[in-house]
Amino acid sequence: MSLRALHDLPAPAKLNLFLHVTGRRADGYHLLQSLFVLIDWADQIHLERRADGRLLRHDIGPGLPADDLCLKAARALQHASGCQWGADIHLDKRVPWGAGLGGGSSDAATVLLGLNRLWGLNWPRQRLLALGLTLGADVPFFLGGRNAIVEGIGEILHPVDLQPLHFHVVKPPASAETAKIFSHPLVTRNTSPAIVEGLLQSIALGGVAGPAGTAINKWHVMWGRNDLQCATEALCPEVKIAAKTLDRLHGNARMSGSGSAVFSAVPESVASKQVAVSNSGLWPDGWVECWCRSLTRHPLEAWST
Repeated sequence: MSLRALHDLPAPAKLNLFLHVTGRRADGYHLLQSLFVLIDWADQIHLERRADGRLLRHDIGPGLPADDLCLKAARALQHASGCQWGADIHLDKRVPWGAGLGGGSSDAATVLLGLNRLWGLNWPRQRLLALGLTLGADVPFFLGGRNAIVEGIGEILHPVDLQPLHFHVVKPPASAETAKIFSHPLVTRNTSPAIVEGLLQSIALGGVAGPAGTAINKWHVMWGRNDLQCATEALCPEVKIAAKTLDRLHGNARMSGSGSAVFSAVPESVASKQVAVSNSGLWPDGWVECWCRSLTRHPLEAWST
């Protein structure tokens, strides 16, 4: 085997353009329906093959918990495949955790895709998807490689093609625990699931003018809601402040996932002026801001078939 290392592997974040809680399974897991969109805000991962079978993570930048999803993913793949190789995992963490942007799940997916190649396993996508679901509900989406309507607990993927979108994303320092959010009385747990075929058709039509005649697809920015947002705002008031501020700037502000990041879809003309807004002192110290674009495919989508 000649491949010894893989460098600069992207682990892109995601946004939930809507997130509906449609019920709960007998085992307590909530059933969801959501539109997941990949964005170009990404962590970077470097993998180096080890002959001694050890799995080690090296943090570039902020330190992470000792046993994060990267190591869990590598360990799960090593165990399931019986592979004797190990790996040094160098993680350049750029997407904030606790944001609802799927950063940890995306890191895990990139590690699975990378080690699948580095170790010469050649597992097909479906086999990786099954393993990914044991690690976290968002991991299968990142392994799927496409923007998608996601259902169930994250394992049912309906790929979609979206027109390019630009976003203004803000994350306050505080965040709320996912378990506390889902158990909060303000969470709507019985939103009627939309018919997937109808959603796909609405997305495919596209092209409806947004606010002030801007070329934003109205369906993308106006349809649905995040059923977890009211509960999160009650637990973390900074989320409400972020949402109100972005709504005043752009309209259509919405929380992503079960984290504290809030985003608005914006026209390209607004995104191009981001420097002026970013330097306006609008956000308190410690808040993280990013202007980003949607991706049509995961950069490593072709690494598994």
